[in-house]
Amino acid sequence: MEPRRHAAAIAAVLALLLTAPVMGQSAPTPRQAEALATYERALGDFKSILAERRRQIEAKETLPNLPGQALYLARVAVISSYKDLTDAMPSRIGRPNKFEIPPAYFDADIEPLVDEYGKLFDIMEAPPASAQNSPTPFKDVVDLAVAIARAKGLASEHAETAGRISLGLFFAETNGKQNVRNARSNTYMGSFQTGPSEDRNGRRKWDAIKGEIAAIDPALSARDDREEARARGTDPRFNHWTNVRDGLMNAHADLFREIPGIVKTLPDPIDQMKLFELIQIVPTPTRSALKSGDLLNYRVSSPTIMKHLRNNSIFAFGRADRARSSASYREILAAMWLFNRKFERAMAKFAEIRPR
Repeated sequence: MEPRRHAAAIAAVLALLLTAPVMGQSAPTPRQAEALATYERALGDFKSILAERRRQIEAKETLPNLPGQALYLARVAVISSYKDLTDAMPSRIGRPNKFEIPPAYFDADIEPLVDEYGKLFDIMEAPPASAQNSPTPFKDVVDLAVAIARAKGLASEHAETAGRISLGLFFAETNGKQNVRNARSNTYMGSFQTGPSEDRNGRRKWDAIKGEIAAIDPALSARDDREEARARGTDPRFNHWTNVRDGLMNAHADLFREIPGIVKTLPDPIDQMKLFELIQIVPTPTRSALKSGDLLNYRVSSPTIMKHLRNNSIFAFGRADRARSSASYREILAAMWLFNRKFERAMAKFAEIRPR
């Protein structure tokens, strides 16, 4: 919006507020009027891009490169500007919402817009026609993680924890959808959203322990041989089994050995999942935090790391969060509230697969 139009919008909102007396409340400040105008503008932009993308899809028009990026940025702007609004006007904090977003960040009245957002991403990220699905996608994730953890020397109890954590990663990366594309990236694809180099690195690491896997679980090793044969000549990231396998081996398998200590420090299973998701997002400082002996109080202050966190919906919403120049891992885990619902779904699914 042009500066003159922005100023006019703020003036209009302020005039409206000033002419609407509310018993027991003082007149709104310019800051409050600006925050409301900014939120209304962000909400209008979000509605506009949702409608545009829906029209393009239904008209079967060619979508722009990275068609989800504009949608994502518009949603971030809505949540950010609403948090700024409720910081300026706490009375605007409303009722809980079905997405389990803290009410200070989200107006429950716009739930239908976020539902539409999800539906559009489902369409834009639909698997290619050549994708090789599995009839047991969730069980595959757990079985592979448990076998890898056992090959890394974990006892049965902690190998099961590795399976639960890995199922959480599947939900964090794709909402539990197999073989999806990525509407915000031309690099990361598949059930575990890996790039080509990550997939190759994971495959190399898997080959190194394949013999141990075969000794531990011959049936799983035989399944792996079949999937390898099926995926031959295709992009292995669009075979659910091989992408999960290579994604786990690339980023997470070496840290499975740390699970006994992680469980002591983080007894909440959702916090355990969050920590392994941080291995996806900011691997180097997360490994350093684990080695420090004081995980929760380990602090990151690199602008690059803070940027990576914000790009993954951590400290991304509202001026106060975005102004942070550092954070401890205790604060980072607490700020990952957008992942809570995904991890709760993963825990429910794990209980179905591995009933006690």
